[in-house]
Amino acid sequence: MSSKFLAIGECMVEMAPTGSGTYAMGFAGDTLNTAWYARKCLGSDWTVSYYTAVGADQVSGQMLDFLKSSAIDTGAVRRLDDRTVGLYLIQLKDGERSFAYWRSQSAARCLAADRHALDASLADAGLIYFSGITLAILPAEDRASFLDALRAARQAGALVAFDPNLRPRLWEDADTMRARVTDAAGLCDFVMPSFEDELAHFGDADPKASAERYLAAGAEMVVVKNGPEEVVCARQGNLRAFQPEPVRDIVDTTAAGDSFNAAFLAEYLTSNNLEASVGAGARLAGRVIQHRGALVDCLEPV
Repeated sequence: MSSKFLAIGECMVEMAPTGSGTYAMGFAGDTLNTAWYARKCLGSDWTVSYYTAVGADQVSGQMLDFLKSSAIDTGAVRRLDDRTVGLYLIQLKDGERSFAYWRSQSAARCLAADRHALDASLADAGLIYFSGITLAILPAEDRASFLDALRAARQAGALVAFDPNLRPRLWEDADTMRARVTDAAGLCDFVMPSFEDELAHFGDADPKASAERYLAAGAEMVVVKNGPEEVVCARQGNLRAFQPEPVRDIVDTTAAGDSFNAAFLAEYLTSNNLEASVGAGARLAGRVIQHRGALVDCLEPV
């Protein structure tokens, strides 16, 4: 198997309050977060790459510089003259976060418009990682082309991992979201949902029900995250549950699932050990949520 971890999705400009009435600019996004942590977790024999589309403007260049400075390969990223990157602003009230987004014309919505470029980015990947947000931002025709490209890459030997990351506001409607997420899961070696989302949008009774539903859709392995509760891992005819260590001082749960996915996949790609992989994912997520922000350099014990 190729030693290239390829994440696909949307990286956005993040404007975060500093506490003094101003905002600090950074870059984040669910699949980017996972790529960033995967780079921290995987050895130097692995390449971590990111595939998206950005503009040709200054802020898009700054985003690419950030990715490169994080040792994430950006060689396949498309640059579009008539678009720029999306932006979101974090708002705080009584310690709770809310978000305002400007992304309707983001370049990332065109990431699957050029099938040749998409196929070229997938061609040498050992593992391809994407999310429900990756799917949600694409026009319907490009979404179908994207899934077809994933199918071809998997048939050629790549592993495919998917976090459904259900965000109904990004989709045409809830029924389309559920249908396309189910289609995508059927193409995957790893489906990594969060039970809170599955309960809210599929009405699953428990994490076991979520796992069984995605297995029925065609997924090879399902790993259901559930906050501090047991992580349920299932293959056809085999279900196991693992209890993560408790985390006492939770500061910010941003990127908890993204970091879990990164550490789980990094460990599984190198050891093929399910228990060790869940443990790696839970430990990293537990460290991340003891700090503020999505990207936290916390691989050493806190």
